[in-house]
Amino acid sequence: MADRSVAAARLAVGALTLGTLFPAACARPAEPAADLILTGGDVLTLGSPGVVEALAVRGDRVVAAGTSQEIDRLAGSGTRVVELAGRTVLPGLADNHYHGIGGGPGVDLSGARSLGDIIDRVAAAARETPPGEVIVTNSNWHEGQLAEQRLPYRDDLDLAAPEHPVVVVRGGHQYVLNSAALAHWRIDESTPEVPGGRIGRDPDGRLNGELVDRAKDLVTVPPRPIPDPATLLDELADEHARLNARGLTSIRYPGGSVGQYRAITRLKEQGRLSLRVDYLLRGPRAASVETLAEALATWPAMGEGDGWLRVGGVKLGVDGGFEGGLMRDPYEEPWGEGGTFHGLQTMPTDAYIATVRELNRQGWRVATHAVGDAAIDLVLAGYEAASSDAPIAGRRWVIEHGFIPRDDQFPRMRDLGLAVTAQHHLYVAAPSLVEYWGTDRAAGTTPVRAYLDAGIPVSLGSDSPVVPWDPWSVLHHFTTRGTISAGVHGASQRITREEALRAMTQGYAHLTFEETDKGTLEVGKLADLVVTAEHYLDCADPCLETMQVDMTVVGGRVVYER
Repeated sequence: MADRSVAAARLAVGALTLGTLFPAACARPAEPAADLILTGGDVLTLGSPGVVEALAVRGDRVVAAGTSQEIDRLAGSGTRVVELAGRTVLPGLADNHYHGIGGGPGVDLSGARSLGDIIDRVAAAARETPPGEVIVTNSNWHEGQLAEQRLPYRDDLDLAAPEHPVVVVRGGHQYVLNSAALAHWRIDESTPEVPGGRIGRDPDGRLNGELVDRAKDLVTVPPRPIPDPATLLDELADEHARLNARGLTSIRYPGGSVGQYRAITRLKEQGRLSLRVDYLLRGPRAASVETLAEALATWPAMGEGDGWLRVGGVKLGVDGGFEGGLMRDPYEEPWGEGGTFHGLQTMPTDAYIATVRELNRQGWRVATHAVGDAAIDLVLAGYEAASSDAPIAGRRWVIEHGFIPRDDQFPRMRDLGLAVTAQHHLYVAAPSLVEYWGTDRAAGTTPVRAYLDAGIPVSLGSDSPVVPWDPWSVLHHFTTRGTISAGVHGASQRITREEALRAMTQGYAHLTFEETDKGTLEVGKLADLVVTAEHYLDCADPCLETMQVDMTVVGGRVVYER
């Protein structure tokens, strides 16, 4: 026993001597310095350890979160240290339904605030356009921004450009034509209705110039000029930089072309992609399995890509928008046409169900545009039919928009494991929705509170350019239910600021199967984050609507700084 004690003592002395003479040989290796430290503020990690003072980033990941004293120890000679001085750090924001930033070619109506403004802008374009040539507007506007709270119709546009065919593009579901345009495309009172569309008329039966959903197919809008490939990539990079400047680090394109997907791929290959993209291909409008097979032959593979760009599925549609959402109950008069108009079904039931079954068979994930409660019924029937072939639960199929759900639909959504993407259409369109659907239905539009209480996963986004893309107006609307021009609608559907932030971060990560990598600022997750000038949780309304972003970081790289 004594010999063992002596031996142990000698080992201890030997170890002490070795450690004293060669400390580097026995000491724990020093942790590498952080590349970026944000310190002295409130970091809302949305996970463990909650709200902390500081965050450290190495490479593209969060490596530590804690007190400023703890995190500041990770600073080295090459570390960039950002003193927050009480500012807030949030997980990077994500837009779940982004088509584009808006604007672009065509008469710009984004700044119009009255019918007179629209007439003046179209008239100005007519003065610069040879008589007989078609004039087209861009879609970056809504009648809710106008003092008159209505569309410009045929007679209004005739005042602006009587000698030019005029097509006013409103969102993705509606055109308004003047008399010259109706004549140009030979549309008159004898033109038969288009299945899945509506040709607008005055009370006396005269055409008012409005073409909704599939009725737009009666018009062939002149193609917009396509920039050369290099210019296209520059424009795309500039657009993404504008999104970064408002705190967006991820976006989801809900139904784009193969060409656009390839352009984003080239941008990524050049190292110029400044936010993460989930890309859905647009399903063919022709409703048949045969046309679907033709499209699939040209598409990239489902799930192709990486953490910067990935194919997330297929987007379909079964009803219209504000003016054509398919409802169980008829529209308000006069839009209800004597209790007969329930909205527009843009894809036949049998064709829709066959399409989703075929997509399921081929392993594709499906997201379907559905505005009204009857449209949601159709989507649920299609998804249930597909799931009877091969279960879809766990694959997070999606209802896009889901404006008007009903209580009886929530259990079916849960059973199928669906997710809902919500956008702030009511923020802009409240006056129109009241006119089309009545006050109660309008107030219940996109009831995020009801979805969350029913246990349905929800994420937030914009549907830009149909609605302004700024993520802060999205957060403002869902936390206040405030609108641009019609006050508060549906106050009972307000959610808290934390719930809204989680829906725009964690909810998005759930939507895209990325919850292990992003959505929170926990250690080990991607360093996608935003620094705000005001405290997100504590600033007074309507501070979110005008929130200033001081810094945006994607994968540890500063992509915007104010």
